Amino acid sequence: MLDFRLQVFYTVAKRLNFTKASAELFISQPAVTKHIKELEATYKTSLFERSGNKKTILTPAGEMLLQYTDQLLNVYRELEYDMNLLIKKHIGILRIGASTTVAQYIIPPVLAQFHKKFKEIQVLLITGNTEDIEQALLNKEIELGIIEGISRNPQIKYQEFLKDELVLVSAGNNPTTKKDTIKPEELKNYPLLMREPGSGTLDVIAQALKPHGIKLADLQIEIQLGSTESIKSYLLHSHCLAFLSIHSILKELKNNECSIIDIKGLAIERPFHFIQLHGQPSSLAELFMRFARNYK
Repeated sequence: MLDFRLQVFYTVAKRLNFTKASAELFISQPAVTKHIKELEATYKTSLFERSGNKKTILTPAGEMLLQYTDQLLNVYRELEYDMNLLIKKHIGILRIGASTTVAQYIIPPVLAQFHKKFKEIQVLLITGNTEDIEQALLNKEIELGIIEGISRNPQIKYQEFLKDELVLVSAGNNPTTKKDTIKPEELKNYPLLMREPGSGTLDVIAQALKPHGIKLADLQIEIQLGSTESIKSYLLHSHCLAFLSIHSILKELKNNECSIIDIKGLAIERPFHFIQLHGQPSSLAELFMRFARNYK
């Protein structure tokens, strides 16, 4: 078990407040102070100091100790996780829904490794756009969803999975794109491919363009297609541009089949989220989420 003094230090360092740390740890504030002083005596240096406004801040030594403590806590969490796997038998069916970008480019290698480790768990995967997957969860057709976009349904619990970036892409041989960088307003000058209504990707693009005074209706949308693969195929045979997940074009970039066009002052980042119904945890879903977050 991790040295309790380090747990106390970690809590104080994260909260930068001794009173809040004592309440969270269910020990008295003098006890918190005692543990911190013992650590400072061990390392012969101060870990915290008071700034001019009496705010608690970490010293350089405290910053370093926090980094190491964070790593140690992760190791102990993984140890506990793997030890539990040895004594628990995981068996059953896990129904997962994934939005199209996730299903095509993110989850397949994770599922392959998950199956190798948990052969007695049968995973059923359905795909659709973000709206479809949320509805499948609400209908209890799946236990776990993985979606893109910015949707927020009060019946659903959202937990961040990983980050993604949407980039503006053109075919490598597109003669109409002679620039490596354009201004946001220049998007109106090019024919664009977009995802269908209900797509999380479309929602994220619309939100990112708003601060620049650009609406989807202002753009030359040549066609809306229902998947990233169909957009890529169309893109490579046209003079259009498209916003695509960086995860979806790694092979095409490597083969010089497409290129990225930077947009000044516009970066479209989005998280992929795990989604579950509130109050209805699934042990297999929790197992998969833990596995996916630690997948390398």
